[in-house]
Amino acid sequence: MPTNFHDFHAIDIKGKERSMGEFAGKVVLVVNTASACGLTPQYAGLQKLQETFPDDLVVLGFPCNQFGAQEPDSEEQIATFCDLNFHVTFPMFSKIDVNGDDTHPIFQYLKTAEPGILGSEPIKWNFTKFLIGRDGDPLKRFAPTTTPEEIEGDIRKAIAA
Repeated sequence: MPTNFHDFHAIDIKGKERSMGEFAGKVVLVVNTASACGLTPQYAGLQKLQETFPDDLVVLGFPCNQFGAQEPDSEEQIATFCDLNFHVTFPMFSKIDVNGDDTHPIFQYLKTAEPGILGSEPIKWNFTKFLIGRDGDPLKRFAPTTTPEEIEGDIRKAIAA
């Protein structure tokens, strides 16, 4: 079982396996996303963070259809939606589960490392965010309703560390 974020792999939205090790040395913000959610406009804030800190931060989007079936589309449709509506340039990955028996290993690791309120591990909704330090150690978990703009200060601290 991997013990650091950089030890994991995931399939990107184009079907290519990617190592999280390629992001070593950068602060990483992992987000479970959905295209038909009331929180979907957060894509704009996530893209702004990526543009604000291009050399120090990478946002990683992981589409998930487990909450209200708000991500029913194919990877190709998701990629097109993100590009057309929010001009997303940060890496997007194939659709995954973040809870249950088929939870992606990255999210199993992050939920254990950074549990939510009162120590609960399950992801409660789309746009839960995990901040990971340059060394691959998880730093903080943010609720779905916490906007990208509200976590910029935490990102700045992680970059400076």
